Amino acid sequence: MSFTTAFTTLISAAELAQHLPDNGWVILDCRHDLANPEAGRNAYADGHLPQAQFAHLDCDLAGRMTGHDGHDGPFRGRHPLPERDIFVETLRHWGINNDTQVIAYDASGGMFAARLWWMLRWVGHDAVAVLDGGLPAWQQGGNLLTKDTPVLRRGTLTARATLTVSVDVAAVLTNLTNPARTMLDARSPDRFRGENETLDAVGGHIPGAKNRFFKDNLQADGRFKPAAQLQTEFAALIDTPQATIAQCGSGVTACHNLLAMEVAGLPGAALYPGSWSEWCADPARPVATGE
Repeated sequence: MSFTTAFTTLISAAELAQHLPDNGWVILDCRHDLANPEAGRNAYADGHLPQAQFAHLDCDLAGRMTGHDGHDGPFRGRHPLPERDIFVETLRHWGINNDTQVIAYDASGGMFAARLWWMLRWVGHDAVAVLDGGLPAWQQGGNLLTKDTPVLRRGTLTARATLTVSVDVAAVLTNLTNPARTMLDARSPDRFRGENETLDAVGGHIPGAKNRFFKDNLQADGRFKPAAQLQTEFAALIDTPQATIAQCGSGVTACHNLLAMEVAGLPGAALYPGSWSEWCADPARPVATGE
């Protein structure tokens, strides 16, 4: 497969169905429920796309939490990035090679699949796309699910130069006093305002941040809005993608905004992986509430 024909942002259910017989494709089921960490695995067991393997947000798409028990350094958020070499080994376990087309899907509008999309780009693999509309779109297209688990040969993926940009908490602190970049928070408006916070100990947002709820990237049917519409909506919030830092609660739904920006032709924004969960863990860091 040539990367010139690779899917690098979104793929429709109809397109994926046409490519199911193709060799060199790996499909990953990223379904998850933040309130019930085993919900995704259980859903996978009940039925998944043909040839799909399961990718667990907490186990496969995040590293071990640090600092929550007073050990291993400071707290880096609820879903810290794993070590790069550990993640590459996970990808090899799934049978991924340097020329593999990877497809990620979930049942939440790409909420979790976008994290895998970003992480593959993080290790230099650009042939990765999110199933537009996820599992609901697959079923609405008349496509079947299976309970069969594929058996794949171990992959040989090698890490290459990253295709992403990320920043740490120190850079976000610096941005408070020298606001050169726009912080774009992907959480729901109520959590952004500091209301109905159930996942983190403190409610609110990073001072100066703007709110772009990740679900605003979607149409009513759960598919992404057209590129031109996304471009217009993001242009109303940011100056340039290069001067934008995407964040959310723990570095997951922020990737949805980054994917939407890529679809809109606005690449280059950075991810703050620790996001609000890391930020609010230190009472010395300022917190804003309201709009």
